[in-house]
Amino acid sequence: MRYGTRLRMLAASMVVSLAVTAAPVAAQQGAPSIAVSGAVPTPLTLTAADLAAMPRASVTTTNNGIATKYEGVWLAEVLRKAGLPIGNGLRGASLSMYVLAAASDGYQVLFSLGELDPEITDGQYLVADSADSKPLFGEMGAFRLVVPGDKRGARSIRMLASVTVVQTKR
Repeated sequence: MRYGTRLRMLAASMVVSLAVTAAPVAAQQGAPSIAVSGAVPTPLTLTAADLAAMPRASVTTTNNGIATKYEGVWLAEVLRKAGLPIGNGLRGASLSMYVLAAASDGYQVLFSLGELDPEITDGQYLVADSADSKPLFGEMGAFRLVVPGDKRGARSIRMLASVTVVQTKR
């Protein structure tokens, strides 16, 4: 990898780290919300009411033999609302974008934009606001990113506070 490319990737990582470090503080003030920021045409701050007004979806996962039905909005729909090219528009430089999902406790998970697009992959990830028809709350937080199909739950994020999009190539 060339030095210039490494330097750009390091700079992008630093910007994301700064953005994510600020997200837990913002998430602790006022009503629970999810900040959608970074390389998006329309930055968003989504509340539970905003998610409730979007197209709803559900997914059932099993953990330690216990099935849980999560309800919420597909992450791809959240990204589409922020103006990102999801579907036929996702090509070229857009495929070099990545999404950093972060929890209010600092936990972070990285996804490529392509793996979040239901027209590219069968995997759809859910921004959940309820489980088994009850709102999420307490130590689980008001929002959870559910990643069905993973063999382990390591990429599912409780206390979801922010979604930051980074463009690695222009």
